[in-house]
Amino acid sequence: MTKLIRLIKIFRVIGKYRLDELIPVGQLPAGIRLLLLISPWKLFPASELTRGQRIRSALEDLGPVFVKLGQILSTRRDLIADDIAVELIQLQDQVPPFCSEQSCEIIATNLGCPIEDVFDNFTATPLASASVAQVHSATLKTGEQVIIKVIRPGIEKTISQDISLMYMVANAIETYWQQGKRLRPVEVVSDYEQTILDELDLQREAANASQLRRNFDQSPLIYIPKIYWDFTNPSMLVMERIYGIPVADLDTLKKNNTNLKALAEKGVEIFFTQVFRDSFFHADMHPGNIFVNPDHPENPQYIAVDFGIMGSLSPQDQSYLARNLLAFFNRDYHQVARLHIDSGWVPESTRVNDFESAIRTVCEPIFERPLAEISFGQFLLRLFQTARRFDMEIQPQLVLLQKTLLNIEGLGRQLYPELDLWSTAHPFLEQWMKERVAPPGMVKNIQQHLPEWIEQAPEIPKLIHDVFSHLKTIDTNPAAQPFTMSSRSRRNADSRRRFKTSWWAVGCFGIATIIYQPSMIEQFAGIPWQSILFAGIGIYLLAKPNSGN
Repeated sequence: MTKLIRLIKIFRVIGKYRLDELIPVGQLPAGIRLLLLISPWKLFPASELTRGQRIRSALEDLGPVFVKLGQILSTRRDLIADDIAVELIQLQDQVPPFCSEQSCEIIATNLGCPIEDVFDNFTATPLASASVAQVHSATLKTGEQVIIKVIRPGIEKTISQDISLMYMVANAIETYWQQGKRLRPVEVVSDYEQTILDELDLQREAANASQLRRNFDQSPLIYIPKIYWDFTNPSMLVMERIYGIPVADLDTLKKNNTNLKALAEKGVEIFFTQVFRDSFFHADMHPGNIFVNPDHPENPQYIAVDFGIMGSLSPQDQSYLARNLLAFFNRDYHQVARLHIDSGWVPESTRVNDFESAIRTVCEPIFERPLAEISFGQFLLRLFQTARRFDMEIQPQLVLLQKTLLNIEGLGRQLYPELDLWSTAHPFLEQWMKERVAPPGMVKNIQQHLPEWIEQAPEIPKLIHDVFSHLKTIDTNPAAQPFTMSSRSRRNADSRRRFKTSWWAVGCFGIATIIYQPSMIEQFAGIPWQSILFAGIGIYLLAKPNSGN
């Protein structure tokens, strides 16, 4: 019954803002077109608002769960038009606080004792209130000032109801609208569901904060508040209270004689450090979550809060992203296209030349601007939009990255309009790439992975045997794989390549072992020569190609 009432409210809001006028009726089945023509929405007067304003107002009327969906959609310009995205950016997650009695009861229940047994100066009036949680201030018995964040009661049920309705609408869009599948509405709702459910787990947020604090321990770039784990659990978080100047408060920053140029450049450095050094980045760095330490304004330091949304990249994604950015600024569009295919971001069957041409069409106009005006975020956005035309699979981690980069760029240029991101980022990227491919970096990488390789070493002979057995089966059983002369030639070349690759892998494994533990040479030297001889003969016979091939 509750879901039905909620659905009726959604239909009422659709009518109020005449969202039906935005529906591409001509692309829908005849039955649905007829229903829309006789729908009660026609009784409402036509709206004078733009389509972006209508959608934003409707989401605000539907409440905080839909507002957060709109905030996420505002970062997905690969899916929605720019005019709609601009309106959705204005959505604010402002919700009236729930009553203090409820909040005190939740805190006492989580503590397992009266509030006054743990906290002094507890403030029942919340410092801030949002859709998922609200925040109170207090002082520990040891004197430290803290904030207490608690989950809004009943929010799980509200989220569950609204998410199920979103799935229903998303499935209808994919089913009844020809272009609906291109927007992937079910995928968008699924990503949103994961994001908002993660925000319900305050212990997860605390763990994120703790990791980030460890990554930037004693750093002059950014300060992360301390988590008090003795009082933190999935529904309550206790964290050090910080005092700072909101990063968007330019007047106060200027009055404090803050070095805005240094502050803007440090923001870029923080971003690239998180992404490439740590592969763990704060993915919700909008101005409401960023403050500036008022001390040492000549060498300013950021302070971050709200760690519910974090991003991470695999080593492969890190490498491809860095190489993409470097290739982009070198205008090597063939390399950009090749990297997308090699990384698996677009299908292997993609024609490189066609993809390269599409990338050039998008990127060349960007370079007509002064270097200081070139936007990394816009580059990634346009690149992803282009790649989607070539069936690029959505990479959630890259979407988070692009959103965060846009926030950092917007913030940096608000602080210092002449900010040149490339001058700040280019040396960082080049140094990171050098460290990856230089001998010390390669040795370090080998040392990190060698214990795992040693553990898997007993499987190597069997894997080699399986590879050559498979190749032998194909070569001796033509019916198993019909082929032409050209396909057989390719297969033979592939066989030789696999043969060489297998032995290169074994050789590299041996070299890596020596690098990792040179003393192992002496241990091998102690093995009887007969064992080494017969082992060598066995491996040779195992790998020796059949003479009939």
